[in-house]
Amino acid sequence: MARTPTTAIPLGFTAPDFQLPDTVSGQVMTRDELMAGGPTVVVFICNHCPFVVHILPEFVAFAAEYGEKGVNVVAISSNDVVGYPMDGPEHMNALAADSGFTFPYLYDESQSVARAYEAACTPDFSVFDADMRCVYRGQFDGARPGNDVPVTGDDLRHVLDTLLASGSVSEEGQVPSLGCNIKWKP
Repeated sequence: MARTPTTAIPLGFTAPDFQLPDTVSGQVMTRDELMAGGPTVVVFICNHCPFVVHILPEFVAFAAEYGEKGVNVVAISSNDVVGYPMDGPEHMNALAADSGFTFPYLYDESQSVARAYEAACTPDFSVFDADMRCVYRGQFDGARPGNDVPVTGDDLRHVLDTLLASGSVSEEGQVPSLGCNIKWKP
C-alpha cells in the first residue's frame, strides 16, 4: 500500500459522465440519475484498503444521515480485481450488505471513471453541487489508521452543511484525502 493523497486539480469542473453497474441493486446506473436533485458526494473506495476500512462504519452512518437531507452519495470501486480479487463485484455486494450501505456501490472495471475523475486513492472524495460542479476534493476527516484521531466526518460534514445552507463552499482550507493508491491495471 502506497500512502497516496487526492490529486490536486482546479475545482469547478463538471462531474464526468458515467454508466456503471451497481453491485447493490444489480442495475446499470448513470451519473445523471445518481446526481439528480441535489448535491452529491462521489467517493472512490474499495473493500481491502485499511484507510477505507477505518472510516467505513462512520461513513455509512454519514451517508444515511445526509441522504435524509437530500445529499446523493455514490461509491465507486476501480481497483484491478485480477491483482485484488476481494475488490470484485461479489465481494463489493457482500460488503455493502454487511455494512448497510444506503447508497450505490458501482464497479468501474475499465477504470475509465476513476481516470475521468482523476481519482488517486481510496478513499478519494469529491463533492458536487446541484449543478454537478465540483466544490470540494478532500478528506472525510483527519482520522487515519493508527493516528488516534476519532472518525467523525467533520471535514465532509462542514462542506455539506455549508453547501446546503448557502449553495457555495470556499476553496480555502480543503485538505486532501489520504489513502491507498488505486490499483491500476498493467
